[in-house]
Amino acid sequence: MAMDPIELETPRLRLRQWRDDDLEPLHAMTSDPEVQAHFPALHDRDKTRAMFEKLHEIIDEKGWGFWAVELKAGRKLAGFCGIKEVNFDAPFVPAVEVGWRFAREMWGHGYATEAAKASLAFGFGELGLDEIVAFLLPANRRSAAVCERLGMTRDPAGDFDHPWFEDGQLALNGQPLRRHALYRLRADQTAI
Repeated sequence: MAMDPIELETPRLRLRQWRDDDLEPLHAMTSDPEVQAHFPALHDRDKTRAMFEKLHEIIDEKGWGFWAVELKAGRKLAGFCGIKEVNFDAPFVPAVEVGWRFAREMWGHGYATEAAKASLAFGFGELGLDEIVAFLLPANRRSAAVCERLGMTRDPAGDFDHPWFEDGQLALNGQPLRRHALYRLRADQTAI
């Protein structure tokens, strides 16, 4: 059963359902080697469209997910951020993850932290979640720093081999893809 998409707002950002005119800026982002450095490949238009449709479908179904993040000033797509159920098997599942990806020119402005804080507040507040996780390649220091700014704690005992990747498979930046670092945040640990 489809739900009305939920929108979140921060002082500078609007987290909203995806629109058709987001497809081109999303493709520009997913075909940028810097943005995709910690992922296995650049996306061609077909792969970007499939990703776009999946992101849209999850929000249509649940009302929330990885929202399109739009700058209020100028209404430009900055990237995406939100929370969603983890859709693979791992020791910490079932779980809800917070995640983000932003266009290169949007880095360094605090947008990921701002959007993720709103997403966490929604998850802990409206959804009543007890815990939200994040996972990333250990070499992804920028995202690790966002996790730390959010108050998330690295759980080295929870680090895991991501089932979508093979041993020896490398990200675009040459780092191994399989092993992921796990970060956790419990509702009672946050002031968000």
